[in-house]
Amino acid sequence: MFPVPVIDEDADAGYWRARAGRAEARVAELEAATAALRADKAGLTARVAELAGQVAGLQESVTTLSGLLFGSSSEKGGSPSPGNGRAGGDRPGGAGKRGQRPGRPGHGRRDRSHLETEERFIDVDAGQRRCAECGEPFEFLGTEDSEQVDWQVKITRIVWRRRRYRRRCSHPGPATVCAPPAARPVPQGLFTAGFLARLAYEKHVLGRPVHRIVQALAADGFDVAADTLCGALKQVAPLIAPWAEAIAAHGRQAGHVHADETSWQVFEDIEDKDGHQWWLWVFVTDSTTVFVMDTSRSAGVAAGQLGIDREQTALEAGRRLVISSDFHKAYQSLARIDGVDPLWCWAHIRRYFLRAGAAHPEALGDWCDAWTERIAVLYRAHHALAATAPGTDAHERAQGRWQRAFADIDAHRILQASDANLKGANLGGANLTRANFTGADLGDANIAHTSLRGANLSGANFTGGANLTDANLTGANLTGADLDDDANAGVTGGTILTGARFDDADLSLARWSANAPVPEGWTRDPESGQLERASPESAPTEAN
Repeated sequence: MFPVPVIDEDADAGYWRARAGRAEARVAELEAATAALRADKAGLTARVAELAGQVAGLQESVTTLSGLLFGSSSEKGGSPSPGNGRAGGDRPGGAGKRGQRPGRPGHGRRDRSHLETEERFIDVDAGQRRCAECGEPFEFLGTEDSEQVDWQVKITRIVWRRRRYRRRCSHPGPATVCAPPAARPVPQGLFTAGFLARLAYEKHVLGRPVHRIVQALAADGFDVAADTLCGALKQVAPLIAPWAEAIAAHGRQAGHVHADETSWQVFEDIEDKDGHQWWLWVFVTDSTTVFVMDTSRSAGVAAGQLGIDREQTALEAGRRLVISSDFHKAYQSLARIDGVDPLWCWAHIRRYFLRAGAAHPEALGDWCDAWTERIAVLYRAHHALAATAPGTDAHERAQGRWQRAFADIDAHRILQASDANLKGANLGGANLTRANFTGADLGDANIAHTSLRGANLSGANFTGGANLTDANLTGANLTGADLDDDANAGVTGGTILTGARFDDADLSLARWSANAPVPEGWTRDPESGQLERASPESAPTEAN
């Protein structure tokens, strides 16, 4: 017989309890590891989503920047593009090409009778003015006329000979007398007022660098060093500065201003300024165009020119100011001040939709086309409204067309602003908030931008400013120069300096001579004749 096993219940239960404890600890460990893995998975999933969003943003940026760099610079409609079903872009009637339309009447020949005219006669040879058989002279019938335009540049050397006289009697007084010196814009300067005006016009209005002006003068027979012309431009600065300040002060009184800014390179190191990028600002009113060169692109520059105290929450009593601009943060900051009404540019609003459609052609292509078409309808309605005279039936109809176009845009804005899909999409700045649409500027949206084109051309031609003096001179010269005859910009349309233009012959001795009136706030040095700012001690005071 086999022995009967003896079971120790306490020992066996303890064994299994120990194993169960180890198993439970292992389970807890595995559950903790599983939770950690799930947390890691959630973090990685969030990171993947974040990276996917960054990739989408970078793809959008690449698409946008590629369009800006390699795309067409014109925003006018043309030939149809993929995703755009409109045959002729945004132009009325689908017209894709610019210029004269077949079958349309022309503009006729230009009238050049205002030019200086020189008549030259071409006669028939004497032998051909009589009959070859009998010798009878032909009868004169008149002339057959045609015209040509000649271009002549004449550089003149002026020699001033001051007449002197000697007394021939014995009476008291000076023994000799001499005629006074000729009036010069710059004391002892080489160049006349007309030359300096033309020089400033060539560089700061036409955008020609100095070395090309030197070449042009050499081609016309005048050899001059570039340093001489640079020195002459510096001498022009104090002559133009009072004009520029007077124009800027007059511009601050306007109730509507168009503002824009562009980068400008100044190759001089100054304290507390990193890099060489400055900013050229422009402020256009109905009578003035003011350019300001500054190191900053902040709202303080615009506030200083527009006479706005940023420490206050509202403009002074009775003043309201409308600013037409893009969405730059400086203008958004000023728009928060009570009394400042922003007028956002429709051209910039349209660009946001175009960029969103280009970045997401499959998802937002049709949406972009629909919005650009609505904006095109609004532009056409505005053009039709501007072409009619107020008070006429045509004007009333155009007014209704304009209001319907804007109401259609506002209705779609309200409808789509609540669309969850659009809210979650990256629209590239094409915000559907009312702040981006209310009071948008349509008719004169690009006035300020257009005023900067000449300055941009100048910056490209002579690579910004060589130094700080040249940069400041650029702002003053552009302000004092006539940049846009049609828009009455600069000094031409201003009530301060009406008629003072760089390309007018009458801008000669009267305004540039040492005998010209001294502007308020300035004094003239009696020895050098240079204009200087008046010190507080020498400034005139009111009589008691």
